[in-house]
Amino acid sequence: MSTFVWGEDTPSGASSSTIRDPLTGYPIHKLTYGPLEVSSRLGFEGVSPDEVGAYLNYSTTIVNTSDSTVSVRYGGTSVDGHAVSLPRVILRGKKLDKRERQGNADVVEPTKMQCFASGFLSRDHWFSADGASQTLSVSPKTALTVSFVGRDPRSYPLRCSAGGCHPVGMIRYFLTVNGQDYVFVWPGESASYCGK
Repeated sequence: MSTFVWGEDTPSGASSSTIRDPLTGYPIHKLTYGPLEVSSRLGFEGVSPDEVGAYLNYSTTIVNTSDSTVSVRYGGTSVDGHAVSLPRVILRGKKLDKRERQGNADVVEPTKMQCFASGFLSRDHWFSADGASQTLSVSPKTALTVSFVGRDPRSYPLRCSAGGCHPVGMIRYFLTVNGQDYVFVWPGESASYCGK
């Protein structure tokens, strides 16, 4: 009862569902348990035109219809058993030189990413190594959306065909809401491309 996995419903646990974003058609996975609904979207984009690699990203919304404040903490992300590091997020106004940026998998600059520019990811809240232990709060009768971006730890994470490119493997992401883990499992080919 302390872990809910999307797609593995039990009578006394959370229920899973999938809907499509009416504007984009992107799939959204939902886990609902009592007065809490946690929904997640998975996207990806290339690291840069000059570099092989991909960023995996999540936009997760926690809807709290209860009368109490709930806590939200980052859990973890992995691809086929390879851990995805929680990066340091560089905020607007701070600058890194090219040497600091290039090849540094532990640094993410939202202002340079298409998934933020397109609105796929929310800029309001995100999980970062700078605040990894920070707990977010969702007030009663409100919702909170939090974003995560991490670099795929594998050397060649994408498979391309005539239909486009997609991450390969199984991607697992979880966060902890009021002491319970909400785990979302996505096949890489279901990730939405939010780059350009």
